[in-house]
Amino acid sequence: MATLQTTRNNRFITAAASRPVRSKAQQAKDARGFRIASAIVLGLLALLWLLPTLWAIKTSLSSNATASLGAPAILADTQLTNHSYSVLLGSGDLWNWYLASAVTSSLTVILTVVFASMAAYPLSRMQFRGRTVVFLLVVAGIMVPTQVLVVPVFRELAAMGLLNTYWSVILPQVPAVVAVFIFKQFFDGIPRELEEAARVDGASYWRVYWSVIMPLSRPVVSAVGILTFVTVWNNLILPLFTLSNPKLMTIPVGLATVQGSYGQRLADIQASAILGALPLVIIYFFLQRRIVEGVAGTGLKG
Repeated sequence: MATLQTTRNNRFITAAASRPVRSKAQQAKDARGFRIASAIVLGLLALLWLLPTLWAIKTSLSSNATASLGAPAILADTQLTNHSYSVLLGSGDLWNWYLASAVTSSLTVILTVVFASMAAYPLSRMQFRGRTVVFLLVVAGIMVPTQVLVVPVFRELAAMGLLNTYWSVILPQVPAVVAVFIFKQFFDGIPRELEEAARVDGASYWRVYWSVIMPLSRPVVSAVGILTFVTVWNNLILPLFTLSNPKLMTIPVGLATVQGSYGQRLADIQASAILGALPLVIIYFFLQRRIVEGVAGTGLKG
């Protein structure tokens, strides 16, 4: 048996030695070819993603009469105009919508990060009876569509006298189940030795949470904050039901009224959509590294 095994090993070594050894030049050539092929594929995919955006920009820079004629007329039109942008930016409503979206999104981010992390901390770091049941109930909340809760939330806000206020948009979006889940998964990956050392020094649970856990959770705080900001900024249903004052309307609700009043003025509609998404594009441009680091470091493990 040993002789047979030795013979097989010798054959394997002989076969490996007989294979042609690739030079470093050949390896570098193959790597360069792979990079070129990858760049081409990524470039094509990026172009496919950019085409709708470029089409929206071209339509917004055309006149409403040209845009109503369809795609051939829009493509053939070479006389670009910023009339739609001038009309929208000249009206005071757009700036009120920007302000309302900025206020509601920012306050919701702050409250969501604070309360979601506080809810996730005991689920991850503390032992108490029924912890598993509580966590399962929290996770089950992910399966409840937000549209189902619109009527109960509206009646509750009406009873509290909060309709037509920023709080009617902020408070219902603070209890974000997904944020609690993400924080809990991240906290699970933090070494418990750090917490135990702080407890030995006499730190309370609050002190450990605020001075040990949260400083180590900056990546997940960035991820939850950015995702919450984008979600609140783009939310249409809740502000549509709770806000009727034009000065308090957020960007999605304001754009919905613009589209409803403009009818076939497609250039104005496209311009309003671009202006509504522009702040999010700027945020992503400056915070793209934090977005990637935050999503990669959220600790979403099995």
